Amino acid sequence: MENHFEQLRDLIKDIIITKHFSRDLPNFDINLIVDSKHEHFTHLHKYEENIEGNHIFRALKDKIHIVYAVDKQHRLIFLRAFHNFKEYIKFLDNKKQILDMINLS
Repeated sequence: MENHFEQLRDLIKDIIITKHFSRDLPNFDINLIVDSKHEHFTHLHKYEENIEGNHIFRALKDKIHIVYAVDKQHRLIFLRAFHNFKEYIKFLDNKKQILDMINLS
């Protein structure tokens, strides 16, 4: 739900791009997501779930699933990008890996 991200948007204090995300999608303009440029996406700010107080979202652009989080410290963290839906689902199911990525950021 786009509303959920918009409620958190003004609270964001920092933006972090993980090494995984940089490798998955080099040269991606994160401002398209930060500035909520809906016209560039099939889905933007789709709320996926809350993992221990960290809000997980997804954007879909040209069949690329972009996963990002707003953590408890109000940081926007770009986690991963997947060209394959099944790999995206597998990543989303691995809560420990997501938490580790957030905590290491």
